[in-house]
Amino acid sequence: MPYRAAAQDYQFIFDHVVPLAPVAETDRFAEATPDMVAAVLTEGAKLCDEVMAPLQRVGDMTPAKLENGVVRTSPGFADGLNAIAEGGWVGISAGQEHGGMGLPLAVNTAMNDMMAGACISLHLCPLLSQGQIEALEHHATPELQQMYLPRLISGQWTGTMNLTEPHAGSDVGALTTKAEPNGDGTYNITGQKIFITWGEHDAAENICHLVLARLPDGVPGPKGISLFVVPKFIPNEDGSLGERNDLRCVSLEHKLGIHGSPTAVMEYSGAKGWLVGEEHNGMACMFTMMNNARLGVGMQGVGVAEAAYQHALAYAMDRKQGRSTIENGTGKIIDHADVRRMLSHMKADVFASRALGAACAVAIDMATATGDAAWKARAALLTPMAKSFGADVGVQVSDMGVQIHGGMGFIEETAAAQFLRDARILPIYEGTNGIQAMDLVGRKMMDGGEAAFALLDEIAAAADASGEAGLCAAIQEVRQTTQWIVETKDMNTRFAGAVAYQKAFSRVLGGYFHMLAAQADASRAKLARFYLDSVMPEYVSLCLQARAGSDAIYALDLDDFAA
Repeated sequence: MPYRAAAQDYQFIFDHVVPLAPVAETDRFAEATPDMVAAVLTEGAKLCDEVMAPLQRVGDMTPAKLENGVVRTSPGFADGLNAIAEGGWVGISAGQEHGGMGLPLAVNTAMNDMMAGACISLHLCPLLSQGQIEALEHHATPELQQMYLPRLISGQWTGTMNLTEPHAGSDVGALTTKAEPNGDGTYNITGQKIFITWGEHDAAENICHLVLARLPDGVPGPKGISLFVVPKFIPNEDGSLGERNDLRCVSLEHKLGIHGSPTAVMEYSGAKGWLVGEEHNGMACMFTMMNNARLGVGMQGVGVAEAAYQHALAYAMDRKQGRSTIENGTGKIIDHADVRRMLSHMKADVFASRALGAACAVAIDMATATGDAAWKARAALLTPMAKSFGADVGVQVSDMGVQIHGGMGFIEETAAAQFLRDARILPIYEGTNGIQAMDLVGRKMMDGGEAAFALLDEIAAAADASGEAGLCAAIQEVRQTTQWIVETKDMNTRFAGAVAYQKAFSRVLGGYFHMLAAQADASRAKLARFYLDSVMPEYVSLCLQARAGSDAIYALDLDDFAA
């Protein structure tokens, strides 16, 4: 079955579950009328279905490769990127003053979901460009903005971000890349970065790297880091390309999945760069793009899950094997109870994670448009959950897709395994899901749980009004667990159950979104009932795990871990 982008599902979510109307009512996003949003979703879906989806298998079967210092992208990928650029899809939510559409992040989030479902390897390139655009819009000088933003937004140039180094991993503060001032406003950047998505390729005329490095007077740790834009080709004053900068891709990573996305090891040998933001404030500048990039990664998980579900459903509707006891069956494996269970779980989780991502995006848009502290707190609270829940759903749904295929799922020709291989990076990208969970129970609870309790109060009122007793009980359990977290002062005790808490909260939010969907459309009531009765109850054991503390895991001595 060909891939079908979820434009109609988003239209329903924006109309009935996570309303986009309040965003469009603000001055900032007044142009996001229902007709405009519908047109964008419809045209975006065509791009995904007709241009990007056919490249999904191509990228996996014919990966990007490094030849004589040049990365050759998978066949058709350059044309795919050109189509994305020509349609203006890179700049959906970029500022209009530099050529962007200026639409809400919620609309961009929908496109990220649909594009990742069509071809995640290709989608990673514009996703990274979008992150760089956001960082430059907030922190770059007007001169840098004028040079880089129009070309990044148009897709003429592409962007990356360079954080990780071989010895540092997630500890970005341990980086050793150096920045030496030249005295003319430029800096020489020297060091090596790894895991650089689309760090080198032949599909655009220039590649612009955002690089974290330390100035000579930068203190150790994250507070001494600065951010620089370092282009592959140094632009002339008119924007034409000048000399090649002193940077190179020294190798490409051999990865489990996303083979069409070149993941580069980048070497900077005194490459010329320009400071973005203030000196020693690089982490704050980078986090401007990383927070929304985390939402983007979560939506990539949703997109891959959607594609894996569609693929598995088509197989289950066609494959004959065994007999089922149900009356008037199709004679296909979709009749079997366990296959039906998995497909129901997959579809229910895709919707729950999609709605959660939309809610996070709407909160970010409302915070941007109004500056309201409550919306900022809501956005901050939902971001780690949207990232982690979406990423987890991408892996779990893809895994169930392989299972539905049975032995054929383990055979590469069916393409079922590709979704699982592609999705597996997502719980690791942009801060592992464990780091997201620690952020949720740590930094996001510094308000004493105020933002979390406000959200729980809001969904409790809706659940009470609907008489949905199971959801009411779930909300109360998450509330009690949140109170336990707030009252627990030892951070390691919080961290031990952080992932379980994050999953429990997300599960209950999923129940809330399914309830709203069923209220708006009776045809969605059956799926909502399945989620509320068969999926959401995981929250019980998850809350118990969240409150278990750290004693048991630290009771094991190091010798106890030996084989």
